[in-house]
Amino acid sequence: MARRIESLFVPGPAGRLETLLEEPENAEPSEACLVCHPHPLFGGTMHNKVVYRLARGLRRSGSVVLRFNFRGVNLSEGVHDDGHGEVDDARAALKLLRERYPDLPYALAGFSFGSRVALRLGCSLVGEPPERLIAVGFPTRLGSWDHLAHCTIPKYFVHSTIDEFGPRTSLEAAFETFSAPKQLEFIEAGDHFFAGSLEKLENAVATLPR
Repeated sequence: MARRIESLFVPGPAGRLETLLEEPENAEPSEACLVCHPHPLFGGTMHNKVVYRLARGLRRSGSVVLRFNFRGVNLSEGVHDDGHGEVDDARAALKLLRERYPDLPYALAGFSFGSRVALRLGCSLVGEPPERLIAVGFPTRLGSWDHLAHCTIPKYFVHSTIDEFGPRTSLEAAFETFSAPKQLEFIEAGDHFFAGSLEKLENAVATLPR
């Protein structure tokens, strides 16, 4: 059981956003991390099994984690905005997290569609940028990634060896265009959702460099 689990509603640009704040189980948090979920139009929520494992791995590494539902998902208000408004949703959730933990370094993470949102928002932040960005199951078949060629924030990609939305060869080619520092780790798994390897995913996230 996490030392603190708190359900909150955050004022968002399209209405209130449903969030879940969880601190590490056995220590004071050393990082604050926002976690973004997969595509809302295909059943993605903050309770997705990959998102849950991602969040748990982060907590094991010492992060306090804020998960949230994008606009129009479960109790979050508004309607899907094709990724544009969702970046603003993430910005609003991040504001709450940083207000709660102003003295901690912070990071952004996400799975699938959520990884795109986390990377786009994280790379746009100036002045006090995040210490790292974590992309799980980055979907190369969705949208562009030109901004990653100029984003010098440390970026960590964790990916299934079999991924129908981001085939290995496609991600490897895209990764070559991303600005350093960067790291790419593949996990032997059955599909985009890390079938048969969720424990390995969690362990990989828990041991990512800080």
